[in-house]
Amino acid sequence: MRQPVSPSTVLRRVLLAALIGMVSALAVWLFRRMLAELEIWFVGSGGGLVDAARALSPWRRAMTPLLGAAAAGVLLWMHQRREALRVHRHDIPSDYIEAVNIGHGLLDVRASLVKCAASLLVVATGSAIGREGAMILLAALAASLLGRRLAPRSEWRLMVACGAAAGMAAAYHAPLAGALFVAEVLIGTLAIAAMTPVVIAAVCSLLATQWLSGAEILYQVPPLPIPKHYEYLLLIVVGIVSGVAGAAFLWALDGARQGFRRLKLPLPLQLALGGAFVGLLSVIYPEVWGNGFSVVRTLLTAPPAALLIAALFAAKLAAMLASNGSGAPGGVFTPTLFAGAAFGALAAKAVAPWIGLDHLPLLMTLCGMAAWLAATTHAPVMAALMIFEMTGEFAILPALLPACVLAATVSSRLHAVSVYGAADDRSSPKLTR
Repeated sequence: MRQPVSPSTVLRRVLLAALIGMVSALAVWLFRRMLAELEIWFVGSGGGLVDAARALSPWRRAMTPLLGAAAAGVLLWMHQRREALRVHRHDIPSDYIEAVNIGHGLLDVRASLVKCAASLLVVATGSAIGREGAMILLAALAASLLGRRLAPRSEWRLMVACGAAAGMAAAYHAPLAGALFVAEVLIGTLAIAAMTPVVIAAVCSLLATQWLSGAEILYQVPPLPIPKHYEYLLLIVVGIVSGVAGAAFLWALDGARQGFRRLKLPLPLQLALGGAFVGLLSVIYPEVWGNGFSVVRTLLTAPPAALLIAALFAAKLAAMLASNGSGAPGGVFTPTLFAGAAFGALAAKAVAPWIGLDHLPLLMTLCGMAAWLAATTHAPVMAALMIFEMTGEFAILPALLPACVLAATVSSRLHAVSVYGAADDRSSPKLTR
């Protein structure tokens, strides 16, 4: 029988979790500042990659992702060569999920920083990859370092989990979703009783983020009414179809990674090939640059015609597969939100001739975002809470939950491994997705 935790231990964990939350928020804020400076240096603008891409000439639009990915590949390749020459090597991961699941809460400091630096290069030059992977890794690394100095070894894994939740809270202004991300993705290794410091870390990270960069809801949308019963049915259909589509996307990611590996190219050339593909696509569709954040805002506020949405959907998926498959260090969390938003917007266009409600396109777009996220992460409660926290629309949460549960259930039956449990190979240079 497990011994109860003493009040002094609980207090120490809570105080350390609060410190981890604040330090994680600072790490994410610094990453954002460095990214903005690099975007100005590379593309002349730190206000949005899509707008920057539109302002560039076609040849620069094509070459910038290629050069950034190649530079990141050289950096990762040099690190791998240096590690191969080390006589005394320790199997310490640079993957925060691995550090919690099968490690001891230790993260390789040098490897983690190299990955984050490489992620800065590919993200700032337009690769279709998310920046949140590096943000969460930095937060988890800070938590690991603090845990080594201020916590007993038995709590190091918990401290890394606190850092991961705090990093997600800082990246998306979503502390509840950050805590549920840890609960649903790492629930096999963390007891529910350990969730208290995780929640504290996430909330303190949000407070520190608001102090550093201001309070802001990421996606400002018009108020939505409480969904009617028939709208629940529509969203359930969106959830089921999203489950199938999400599983297909996971299979496509697996295929893209295997395809690039079969080429057996040196790492710099492999990443450059993925960057070149994104660059060529961006000549026609500059919207494929970056993680898709600004395009999601457009889909939520002023969606374009169905044909353009479909074209952007296909182009962005292809760019995501090229970037992630080539090994570009970053995440697919925000790009997945884009894919779900486009899918939901297309679904809304399809039913518009029969159901002409003014708010339905926005509702279905948000449902698409939540359902695709649930389908790829297999974390339905986190996905529903994430959309609620990013929009502030509490009224739609009960309708999102069944859609997300169905999406995750269908996807997990078709593709048992989520995007966070990918078993491709842990020696890969990619950040945890």
